[in-house]
Amino acid sequence: MENPIIQLKDLSKSYGAVKAVDGLNLEVHKGEIFGLLGPNGAGKTTTILMMLGLTEPSSGSVQVCGYQSTSHPIAVKRKVGYMPDSLGFYDQMTALDNLMYTARLNGLKENEAMKQALETMETVGLMADKDQKTAAYSRGMKQRLGLAEVLIKKPEVIILDEPTLGIDPTGVKDFLVLIKSLSREQGITVLLSSHHLHHVQQVCDRVGIFVKGKLLAQGNIEALSKALFGHEGHVTSIKVAQEISESSAFHTELMKWKEIHKISMRGNEIECTCKQDLTAALVRFFVKENYDVLSVHRKDYGLDEIYEKYFEAEHNRNSK
Repeated sequence: MENPIIQLKDLSKSYGAVKAVDGLNLEVHKGEIFGLLGPNGAGKTTTILMMLGLTEPSSGSVQVCGYQSTSHPIAVKRKVGYMPDSLGFYDQMTALDNLMYTARLNGLKENEAMKQALETMETVGLMADKDQKTAAYSRGMKQRLGLAEVLIKKPEVIILDEPTLGIDPTGVKDFLVLIKSLSREQGITVLLSSHHLHHVQQVCDRVGIFVKGKLLAQGNIEALSKALFGHEGHVTSIKVAQEISESSAFHTELMKWKEIHKISMRGNEIECTCKQDLTAALVRFFVKENYDVLSVHRKDYGLDEIYEKYFEAEHNRNSK
């Protein structure tokens, strides 16, 4: 795999006796959407500030787009767009005027600034509201305008700190779809910091679970689930029209399947815990045995369960 576009090595940051970030090692690759997941106060924003060269680490190194953030912060800022959790605009100016002001600050000449501002407004879905004053913008519209300000300098990496905070469910869905399409269509690398597990799961290729300044785990949902739950990773429940019992012939037959770890029965429902996903094979088996299948449910261990498991393990370690 090519060199990571973001690379943190043994990165730590202390404020007196408080260690905000503790020995963080992380790699994010080009075109990836990486979710930095953790509760408020976990050290996510401090980590982002070190990536941008806005605060110096106590130890370790941080490299973004081939530059050391501590020694070349300006070079990093040219390559990276950052959207903080709290956005500020000139309320009495229109959205387009705000964006043009940002474009000029980034060194764009007037004609190029207008061209890119209009293109970016179109990209984020604000073209129809470009001449409206930002004082009248909703929180969701301001988030889109904030994203437009990030995109106007055509960054290689965008860092979003709690981007869905305070947005209604429809606005969140639209914003996340926009982020995913930008990454896929333009090859932009996205680092998304959030404590909203469901939002992160919808859009990120990989996640890092961050608690009390430590990165407890990183990977995609499937890999983290497998590492944590092992053979519990795939549970399929099937309800049939007929009553079933452990003495039935098919129960004996299913127990011969090496992929099945455990079978439990309740009335006309059977639950199989498997080492891999056998949902389709199980349905075919019941149909072949002349059972009328009424419903099928496959349990997936999502980010909620994964996060709780890691958080619980870390809490137990600290309480010993």
